[in-house]
Amino acid sequence: MLPFFAYMLRCADGSYYVGHTDELERRIGLHSTGAIPRCYTKSRLPVTLVWSQAFETRDEALAAERQIKGWGRRKKEALTRGDWKAIRQHAWGTRNPLPEYLR
Repeated sequence: MLPFFAYMLRCADGSYYVGHTDELERRIGLHSTGAIPRCYTKSRLPVTLVWSQAFETRDEALAAERQIKGWGRRKKEALTRGDWKAIRQHAWGTRNPLPEYLR
């Protein structure tokens, strides 16, 4: 069974694009050449893959895509660094201190 991937691209304008696919290299190539009609990335080239994760099912990859699309910029950037403490802090919110058990 082929793995499915959720992935995040950094666009030339500094914005992020999040998607999912079962052919990561091919999809990144399509984004990189602007070959996907009406895609957000087409007018924001070049793009750089900054994060990806494999999943067993398309549903899991799609769920990860939807979750990450709802995140703010700082939380997405923490994901690209693998900074789970910052991700937890951004999820908790800046008005509330991070609970001890999450530190």
